[in-house]
Amino acid sequence: MPPSHSTGSAGAPGARPPSPSFLAAYDEVLTACWPEGTTTSRVPTPYGTTHITSHGPADATAPPVVLLPGGGATSTVWHAQAAHLGRKRRVHAVDLIGEPGRSTRGERPIRTVADLTGWLGVVLEALCADAGRRPVLAGHSYGAWIALHHALHAGSRHLAGLVLVDPTQCFTGFRPGYLLHALPLLLRPTPRRARAFLTWETAGAGLDADWLRLYEEGTRFPAVRPVTGPRPDRQALRGLAVPTLVLLAEHGRALDPARTARAVDRSLPGASTCVIPGATHHTLPLHAPAAAEINRRLDAFLTGLPAE
Repeated sequence: MPPSHSTGSAGAPGARPPSPSFLAAYDEVLTACWPEGTTTSRVPTPYGTTHITSHGPADATAPPVVLLPGGGATSTVWHAQAAHLGRKRRVHAVDLIGEPGRSTRGERPIRTVADLTGWLGVVLEALCADAGRRPVLAGHSYGAWIALHHALHAGSRHLAGLVLVDPTQCFTGFRPGYLLHALPLLLRPTPRRARAFLTWETAGAGLDADWLRLYEEGTRFPAVRPVTGPRPDRQALRGLAVPTLVLLAEHGRALDPARTARAVDRSLPGASTCVIPGATHHTLPLHAPAAAEINRRLDAFLTGLPAE
């Protein structure tokens, strides 16, 4: 989802807390979709308190995986990856501050890319310091944009790997038709408009009903201006030493996969780029057929990372 479909959360002065219906829908997704043994925690940062949903063995020796959702999706969207990867490694899914979810804004707002990387750095340190291993950072859509900017800031000293799932505003821009169809939802978010937009983008794919209800509930949050900006500098991208996997949706309406793949090759010649067959931007990462292929690609990428 374009990041301007972001929404507010409690914590900042005057901020309205999440509605009971949103919290109920959030908990329903955790109960229905996330595997047994899932835990939640909260990480305080200068920008507010970040809510984390975690799964997998706490004493795993493999690098932990930290997952960032797209705009409006909440950390719950990663349940299929948490269940699969959590068999062998610790997985942490993050609710973005200023987006729908259980993270709460603080008095210090996130206004710049530097704020975003500062916030994420605190979160990663809190999640991974005890493990003594650099994490693999993954993001979808707007979450991929955040992840890429953080990788450029933190570098290989702090990250073991980077996974970008249909990354928007990273290598190419949005398709005009996508923005045109998203415009009514961006101007006045409502549950009906959210469902109509997802139905169009996914060509009517059967998204999980519990998650879809949560996504629709997220449109009722008060609007908050997200941090956006230009695509990362191509010269800076060429200097990125973090092993990177880019996964693109074959039938996505947000990005042209062939054009984006060429742009990745020019900007990050060492990256691995794969197209997920049959996927659209919003069936990633939770729709069952696409999720299985994402998990297969993640397994191969994580297995191939250099030993620490």
